[in-house]
Amino acid sequence: MDSDILSVARAIQQAERILIITGAGLSADSGLPTYRGLGGLYNGLTAEGLPIEVALSGPMLQRDPALCWRYLAQLGAACLGATPNAGHRAIAELQRLKPECWVLTQNIDGYHRQAGSPLERLIEIHGELAPLYCQSCGAEDAELAAHLQRPLPPLCARCGGVLRPPVVLFEEMLPEDAIGRLYEQVREGFEVVLAVGTTASFPYIVEPVLEARRNGGFTVEVNPQQTDISRRVDVRLSGRASDVLPELVGHISGH
Repeated sequence: MDSDILSVARAIQQAERILIITGAGLSADSGLPTYRGLGGLYNGLTAEGLPIEVALSGPMLQRDPALCWRYLAQLGAACLGATPNAGHRAIAELQRLKPECWVLTQNIDGYHRQAGSPLERLIEIHGELAPLYCQSCGAEDAELAAHLQRPLPPLCARCGGVLRPPVVLFEEMLPEDAIGRLYEQVREGFEVVLAVGTTASFPYIVEPVLEARRNGGFTVEVNPQQTDISRRVDVRLSGRASDVLPELVGHISGH
């Protein structure tokens, strides 16, 4: 592993354009349950006998906002109850050292921003949990934590409409501006692409990795488990992101 870390550090040191793709495994080290392990929530049916993909969907938010919010509230409480870890901070430090280092994240916890990743090089492809906004009048509401202490769903103080977070629920489209920014950057090309803590099951996660390989770039996976892309990367660093990334960035200087 040490020689692998050194070879990855060397590739990053020599590169200008770098993309770091992050998934739930990165935030798991903050104590957040991974997507498929949210208190067992994703491992079967909800208390109502529904697959979580139905309970946490756009149509359910319209049809039965209280039911959808029961699970949004669990996500919200988990995210508010934890903080960025050494992995998030190492990524922010790498972005400081490398002005052309971008982050594409599937996570909605906002930890990259909290750790210091610059917004102009951060693509939150699944949105974020705050601020809430009213589906009826569009008013913003920054009181996510307060609403989680009250009866659900949260309602707009201005018009009484149902509030929602700016996240992508199941059966909803990805945000066009985020997708546009991603593909604009992928077209420019990346010399190094790291996939960190993601099962890489979405095309927009896999594609930048494959595109970099096609164009002679260097691809890396950081994950304790094997995933869909484990056999398609140049180097696989098996371990927790909060251990591997600080060690990796420790080998990279600002020159």
